[in-house]
Amino acid sequence: MWLPVAIWLTACSAEHFDRPGAGGDEALYTSVYPYYAEFCALSQIMKKPGFGADIRGEIGGHSVLYLNGACRDPGTDYPTLRLCDSIASAPADDTRVDGVGLSMNDHFSNAKWVATPGRAFFYDGGLRRNTGLTHADYALTQARAKQLGIYRGVSFHPRFFDDKPADVSQEDYKYEVSIATDYAINFGRGRFCARVPVTRAQMARMVAFLNAQNEPYRDGSKVFEWSVFQDNCIHLAHNALAAAGVWPEWPIDQPLVFAIFDFPVPKNEFVDLMRRTNDPPDLDPSALYNDESAVRSLTQFGQLPWIPGALAESRPPRLPNDVYDTDLKMVFYDAPIIGRYQGRFDTIFNSPRYFDLARNLEYFAELYRQVDADRKPIETLLGDIEFQAPAARQRFTDFYHRYYAYVDAQSTVVETKLAELKAVQRADRHLSTLAQASPR
Repeated sequence: MWLPVAIWLTACSAEHFDRPGAGGDEALYTSVYPYYAEFCALSQIMKKPGFGADIRGEIGGHSVLYLNGACRDPGTDYPTLRLCDSIASAPADDTRVDGVGLSMNDHFSNAKWVATPGRAFFYDGGLRRNTGLTHADYALTQARAKQLGIYRGVSFHPRFFDDKPADVSQEDYKYEVSIATDYAINFGRGRFCARVPVTRAQMARMVAFLNAQNEPYRDGSKVFEWSVFQDNCIHLAHNALAAAGVWPEWPIDQPLVFAIFDFPVPKNEFVDLMRRTNDPPDLDPSALYNDESAVRSLTQFGQLPWIPGALAESRPPRLPNDVYDTDLKMVFYDAPIIGRYQGRFDTIFNSPRYFDLARNLEYFAELYRQVDADRKPIETLLGDIEFQAPAARQRFTDFYHRYYAYVDAQSTVVETKLAELKAVQRADRHLSTLAQASPR
């Protein structure tokens, strides 16, 4: 999906996806955080020759967005989202639909993105975890994708059918050239994912944003053209999260002369999102007040971008694999020699608080205790020169009280969730001990 831009390439060796954060108990996580958005940076894809379409991707990779709590609207054939009627807290291999996976692809002409229902099918093609991939699995998964109608109502640019065999229909070929990119992601790609808990109101805002992104192309009067620099798959995910108040929007369709020096890429975006949701630069309210997206998020959604439960996940492609090569690359686009992203990436997977839910909650519990301990009287902060005008003083006063009310409430919530989580873990260990001790 990406053209190599050599001036920014770093870490060009094969990527390792056998890192911590390989996925925990999905039912346990969703019982704590039923609504979440998950951005995934995906490796390149390298199809083995001689079986189906020849798909070999660039080393920048691809990205997708999974929304737990949003569903594809069954009332229309065109990819449209709505909030799910209910959240199913079910194991990852359960067949119930609990969310939807979104992929933006340069194949599409009358849509920016398509939607695959269900986490298990979106990522794993419905196969059990930790199993290999055979030719038969590959064929059965395509058949299932057709039944789901992932590309129903979606047109592809004609150029993508140039290599289509004469005995294959265009509809069937859509599923052949898109597997492991738009659905069954882990068949041929490794991934690093950043999971961000959101409220129902934030999810509703993301759903509205994403539907609006597809709407101009729906009737075919406007043709969608993907652009690596000006409108790519990371722009879409980044701005969906911006709609939920996580960070500022990333403008699309900027003049190329500017966009070529400032565009989002998958692996960098994963690191940036983990840092944005876990590492507040300064939680003093007078400093935080200058972060416009944080203030907007707190005002509109009662949340800050730095949120308990934001975790990293690492997953390799299917092994053993009869269909795809699994020595895959995935690069940072960074300044050579002085590049910072590799060090930040290593910190994420060397620090359990970024990928272990209990350790993450413990970190935020301590963070909130420290914020409370460092609390300054509002009169002290209002002495700053920028708050001399009455209107400015009132705005900051409102923010100050809203901020500390949020911290107090979150502190209680995190302590409660942490106690509940530890109780569940103790119960699981007890049941495991009984099972091991019982006679065979």
